[in-house]
Amino acid sequence: METLYSTKASVTGGRAGKASVQDSDLTINMVAPGSGKDGNNPEQLFAMGYAACFDGALGAVKGAEKAKFDSTTEVLVDLKKGEGLDFQLAVKIHVIGENTELSADEFQQLVEKANKVCPYSKATHGNVDSAVTSEVK
Repeated sequence: METLYSTKASVTGGRAGKASVQDSDLTINMVAPGSGKDGNNPEQLFAMGYAACFDGALGAVKGAEKAKFDSTTEVLVDLKKGEGLDFQLAVKIHVIGENTELSADEFQQLVEKANKVCPYSKATHGNVDSAVTSEVK
């Protein structure tokens, strides 16, 4: 495969540190979830990235299928803890379709196709408990 883009992120201090991206001026104050401190945690950043990736994949499917709709993709990320150091993520993807002639079933079919196209979905398939739902407004 041809590499379309590469980037590198660095974090110092883990969940209580600073994160930056090599090819951007973006620097983020990292905080633990629920700490009440100003900043962001990895789960928030993962949810944002996944939502952007998924909505982009849906846009590619929309173009290939010559469908017409507007969409908003919401991604809920749960950080779960088992015994000891057993941490896992769970993901719920919900896509809202608007301004479309598609039925709810037709729209869900396109969302399922996007789930097969999205690089985040491919990377997490079989590793992260996930669900994909949609609705048409």
